[in-house]
Amino acid sequence: MRTLTVLVCIMLTSTRAAESRLVKRSAACSGRWSEFNGRCFQYIPRSLSWARAERNCQSLGGNLASVHNIMEYQEIQRLIMTVSYEYKETWIGGSDAQEENQWLWSDGTPFIYVNWCPGEPNDHMGAQHCLRINHAAQKCWDDFQCHTPKPSVCAKKI
Repeated sequence: MRTLTVLVCIMLTSTRAAESRLVKRSAACSGRWSEFNGRCFQYIPRSLSWARAERNCQSLGGNLASVHNIMEYQEIQRLIMTVSYEYKETWIGGSDAQEENQWLWSDGTPFIYVNWCPGEPNDHMGAQHCLRINHAAQKCWDDFQCHTPKPSVCAKKI
């Protein structure tokens, strides 16, 4: 009987600890944040320049979103569609402003996955250093002028 009591206590303690972790995890993405793949994402419909959008994301505890695979890209597109009811051209965290054609994510993660539109990035007229998504019919990536106001997607780690 004593062994059974000990086992029940251990199970209850383990269950409560797991529930506590679940509550913390879902609380990290509360409000307007959506959880996907260990991060929280938020679509910001207000149009800002790329730099102001990045600062806004930082004020919310994150950065402009980095994208590491097709599933994350599709999740970001779904988020934009859910809020705006269209695939709006939107800033994410890619930039080559520091060195031409050396694309970096503002959150410091490796820039490996890409979804550039055909012929992009092209740095048209030497003035396109920020990454917008949902460009053209293919809804792909385009380098664009950073000062142009656009909506944005922020991301933060859980």
